[in-house]
Amino acid sequence: MLLRRCGLSSLGFALLLLPCFAQQNALRLNQIQVVGTHNSYHAGIAPHEMALWKAKAPKEFAALEYQHAPLAAQFDAGVRQIELDVYADAKGGLYADPLAPHLLEAAHLPADSPFDPTGLMKKPGFKVLHVQDIDYRSTCQTLIGCLTEVRRWSQAHPRHIPLFLLIETKQDAPMPHIQKTVPEPFTPSVFDALDAEILSVFSRDEILTPDDVRGTHATLNEAIRSTGWPTLASTLGKVVFLMDQRPMTPVYLEGHPSLRGRILFTNATPGADDAAFLERNDGPSEEIRSLVQQGYLVRARTDVNTVEARANSTARRDAMLASGAQLLSTDYPASEPAVWPGHYSVSLPEGAAARCNPVNAPAGCTLK
Repeated sequence: MLLRRCGLSSLGFALLLLPCFAQQNALRLNQIQVVGTHNSYHAGIAPHEMALWKAKAPKEFAALEYQHAPLAAQFDAGVRQIELDVYADAKGGLYADPLAPHLLEAAHLPADSPFDPTGLMKKPGFKVLHVQDIDYRSTCQTLIGCLTEVRRWSQAHPRHIPLFLLIETKQDAPMPHIQKTVPEPFTPSVFDALDAEILSVFSRDEILTPDDVRGTHATLNEAIRSTGWPTLASTLGKVVFLMDQRPMTPVYLEGHPSLRGRILFTNATPGADDAAFLERNDGPSEEIRSLVQQGYLVRARTDVNTVEARANSTARRDAMLASGAQLLSTDYPASEPAVWPGHYSVSLPEGAAARCNPVNAPAGCTLK
């Protein structure tokens, strides 16, 4: 039935492996919707450390009761957007000796298993973790390690729906009364190093870059508002890098107007020259719908800080699904449902990896 609908022979289908509607009607990248994970590397806080932190700050640490499978397992389950929290560590070792194990020892509590038995955190290069000293265990500890896992999966699944990688650059200390480690700041040269580290794993032709989307237009915003995003068919098998932290946009743009020569799409202000991707994590859904209709790629969160999962409240989730936000981030994809009553989870109909966007996809769209 699929072959007849696409007008392909079985041989043609085997060679192309394209979603049907993308082939027939040039469905564009921003006209789909996928499920992503929040803090996708998060391995959870070890049990003895969690008990210690809960005794000190139960409300804050209740928000951290989630963990994710390794990245490849998430992709196997249909996740198509991940988030990596990235810390600069030019000399190496800055995050190799977190505070929490020392606090356990001082409190005469049992030690948890070592978090870095092979010494990866001692080597130079960007590191991936949630909060230094406090919540630092990751399924992939270095950015190169995480990206290598993504690329390995991508190469094993050619012509996949594009993978969206949200990069959150971390340089703060949200709990200064507890934390001892001061992160390195992100400067234009540090961002140059970040782009270079990404390109040490992925070749440029494996990435959909701002230059690709801008084309011959003067600005990225002009491109997505007039020509539009590339077709889904032309981006299959690629990865797309996105920046989480809007305050870092001017730093990343320095020397690169409208993101010329850069790898990441910034979390931009609508209408700005670099504006193609936006975050509206908390909605409202009506604003998201309007932005999607204007051509923007939008990321939203379906649940935050375990609140919706604990209450099995699906109102926010359902509103974000209906809003047209293309990237729906959750702590609880269907393959990793919450353990509280109701078993809250987020998925697309029939467990699909992508669906036609409910707001801006053409009538009659199907990805089946």
